Amino acid sequence: MANEPRDAQNSDAAIRPTNVRLIVVMLAAATSVLLYLDRFCVSFAADFIKEDLRLTQEQVGYFLSAFFFSYALAQVPAGWLSDRYGARIMLAIYIITWSVFTAMIGAVYSFTLLLVTRLGCGLGQAGAYPTCASVLSKWVPFRKRGAASAWISLGGRIGGAIAPLLTAVLIVQFVPLSTPVALNPQDIKNAPRLCAKIFPGDDVVPDNSPGRQVWSLMDDDTREVVRRGAEIHRRHVADAATNDSAEPQLSEPDAAQLLAALNQLLALQELYDEQAFQSAKLAREAVTAVQRRQAGETLSEVELRRFNRLVLEAGFPDEVGKLYVRGWRPVMFAYGGAGLFVAAAFWIVYRSRPEVHPWCNAAECELIAADRPPGAPSPHGKAGSVPIGRLLRSGSMWLSCLSQVGTNVGWVFLVTWFPRYLISQHNVPILQRGIMAMTPLVVGIVGMYSGGWLTDQLTRRLGVRWGRRLPMSLTRFTAAAGYGLCLWFSTFGAGSPWNSPWMYVAALSLVAFSTDMGVPASWAFCQDVGGRYVGSILGWGNMWGNLGASVFPPIYNYFLGETP
Repeated sequence: MANEPRDAQNSDAAIRPTNVRLIVVMLAAATSVLLYLDRFCVSFAADFIKEDLRLTQEQVGYFLSAFFFSYALAQVPAGWLSDRYGARIMLAIYIITWSVFTAMIGAVYSFTLLLVTRLGCGLGQAGAYPTCASVLSKWVPFRKRGAASAWISLGGRIGGAIAPLLTAVLIVQFVPLSTPVALNPQDIKNAPRLCAKIFPGDDVVPDNSPGRQVWSLMDDDTREVVRRGAEIHRRHVADAATNDSAEPQLSEPDAAQLLAALNQLLALQELYDEQAFQSAKLAREAVTAVQRRQAGETLSEVELRRFNRLVLEAGFPDEVGKLYVRGWRPVMFAYGGAGLFVAAAFWIVYRSRPEVHPWCNAAECELIAADRPPGAPSPHGKAGSVPIGRLLRSGSMWLSCLSQVGTNVGWVFLVTWFPRYLISQHNVPILQRGIMAMTPLVVGIVGMYSGGWLTDQLTRRLGVRWGRRLPMSLTRFTAAAGYGLCLWFSTFGAGSPWNSPWMYVAALSLVAFSTDMGVPASWAFCQDVGGRYVGSILGWGNMWGNLGASVFPPIYNYFLGETP
């Protein structure tokens, strides 16, 4: 009698489904986090990469666009390889490939190699989402596909959301207090223009400005060097209408004296003046140092020199090189190394179908297969050639692809140019910039989860057709409204609270919420119709969407030029 409850409990445990499918979904979601983390960390680091490699604005645009080009073209082949040879081996290969190329970005010193590594990242990542969709079609019950798809896409949005802030934090951490702060010749990006911003002649430089403060701390010999440099810049600007040549440089003796004078300023307690630098956007580290000084603390000699270097960078953001430039390369190495661990975890945990998994019992296998609609194509079995003819003849697929093209053209701004917009147009400090760039993507996470729940609910009530169609279509209109708000905000004056960084963050959060809310329905649609070709089908749609993303940066550069 005493053993009966235990026997009954053991019997119940034997027939209760295991939860391996949940582990598989969570691991696929973790892969998605890494996918977007590696994809968009370079967007936040783009200004540092540009400065380090001496790139033009046009080259930065091609660098950001290169990923989407190779990513788009490899979608169908990569998805088909997963359909043909199995998700376990192919996804492990894909993760290792893009992780190695991400690490290699941190090792390059030329624009050509930068493009090659970025194209390699796109090739490696192309198979990730098609393969994950194939994983879900084999491991998730039909009625849960929307929610499971939301979790995978949610992982991507989490990765994209934390990429700006995590990259900002890591860049700062990889430039420790012991990093030398003395300015080198290459740290002076435009010496004549710097001199023009310092020299007070003709009242060009306003009172209470960084230039006036620096001028007040220079000796007479250095002031004469600055005067000559300002005159060189003035003549160049006057001739700019008829002469498109590069700005001339200071003579070697003048350049050396200016550099020595700036390095001497790094040791001065009086360099920072609150009134002079009130309009400068100090890095968070420098703001903390200011607060410490105001509280009566004394900075150590090393802390003072580092603080003054950050002050000079903030006062002359286009003329003095950034100390944090030294931190972007180690970040690429760290992200690349993390990918190898994720690839190993996927290889250990995943199997091609529930029936062959040693941790999965018969009850879970039955649960997964139980509610597949009659006549629905089976996701199991080895795929043949890509059904390109059926794809080309499918009106539904073409409409889905068209939706993805437009969506990605609008969405890609959030993860490529938005961090750069915040620094170039609003001069937002690095850590605050990371928080602002992260915010729309965090809001998108809510939209993604809501979209998974919504498409599953609508499918139960309205059927598969409308359950997928409504979320995919209506959310595009609300996303467009978000960009409409951006245009409206820009009509207000520069000092208006409506034309402020946080208002644009709010409008772009609406864009992120809307676009992400429709993604689970799009994924579920591909799983509904894909059968053994889910990877190929989802890859086909992703290809068109990312071709839209690939053309955005060049279009941006065409209209806005080298100094947007």
